Amino acid sequence: MLRLISTSLCLRCQPLTALPLNFRSCVNLSSSEENQQTVDALYRLSVDIQRVRKLKGWVLHQSPAYTEEVADVLKDMGASGPVIARILVVHPEAVLCDPEQVRTQRELWMTVCPNQKELVGIIEKFPASFFSSTSHHDNQRNNIAYFQSLILNKRIITKLMASAPQSFQRPVGQNQEMVLTLQQAYMELGGNEANMKIWLQKLLSQNPFVLLKPTEVLKQNLMFLRDKGFSTAQLLFLMSSLRGFVTELNPDSMRRTLLFSQTTMGCSEEELRTIILKCPALLYYPESTLDERFQSLCSAGISMSQITETPTVLELTTQIVNYRIQCLKARGYDVRTGSLQVLNGTKKDFEVSFGKLQLRRERPLFNPVAPLKVDD
Repeated sequence: MLRLISTSLCLRCQPLTALPLNFRSCVNLSSSEENQQTVDALYRLSVDIQRVRKLKGWVLHQSPAYTEEVADVLKDMGASGPVIARILVVHPEAVLCDPEQVRTQRELWMTVCPNQKELVGIIEKFPASFFSSTSHHDNQRNNIAYFQSLILNKRIITKLMASAPQSFQRPVGQNQEMVLTLQQAYMELGGNEANMKIWLQKLLSQNPFVLLKPTEVLKQNLMFLRDKGFSTAQLLFLMSSLRGFVTELNPDSMRRTLLFSQTTMGCSEEELRTIILKCPALLYYPESTLDERFQSLCSAGISMSQITETPTVLELTTQIVNYRIQCLKARGYDVRTGSLQVLNGTKKDFEVSFGKLQLRRERPLFNPVAPLKVDD
């Protein structure tokens, strides 16, 4: 029996608000004129000044700034000139960070990513994650230690720091509460303790933002799905699905989606559960999106029984579905009578399936009366 606690909190997921970017303890002085030293330093580093002015011109009015010093730290890490220029044009706020704090930041990140070349690549891809948390070193250090105590892979921790830096900027107790809630729910749903670390790593890797969700959301979503007739084993399967979707939704949205899907497909509640287990992502989509996709499939001559047999086709946009149907039609494949499985998957998956159809049609037929070619 699940020991899930009800709550009176709002069921709708609230959008996350950005945390204040405190680049250092002192306050930058803003001027109506650009800081010429910053502009000159950025020119010397081959940074696209016009792009900076257009997107984040306010940075050029701040004083003091540490353009050359920050660039030197990146250079010491092995970053080339073009890489430094790309980092600063995307995240010029980096020049407002105290160089000493940037060096401390580098030391912290290297505890989970000791390869400086890899770290430079991460900074190039997620510069805001590296430079915007220089005033949260204590929280970062405590959170790194906590995730390391869970014996999580260093790459997973690095991905969390890069993708969801807010989770490392806040007190470690908040992350501990969510991880504990996830672990308890996993065990109560029949999960194997020996596999829990792998399950948690996969969940955090696929959805780093799960840590930022209120624990009550997870509890209420599981309670809602249980009340809809899903067994504990089925709930464990759904909870283990991609992106840990049970923390991204709320009972109200799922109720509307389930009702619309059941009405449109004309199925029973038991049949609907089977469809959801085949395609958990179905719970994500609002009625308007599902209505558009159902209508597009039906207008192509696809029956509702085909859709219920292969509901994952609803994960594809109408544009992708229409394009793939036309490609198959050109090869003589009729989706109205064949399996929809060939439509599914990524672009690469479809190309493989399409290639097999192409190969079957282009293979020369054996002519039993044609003369055989033999060597003289």
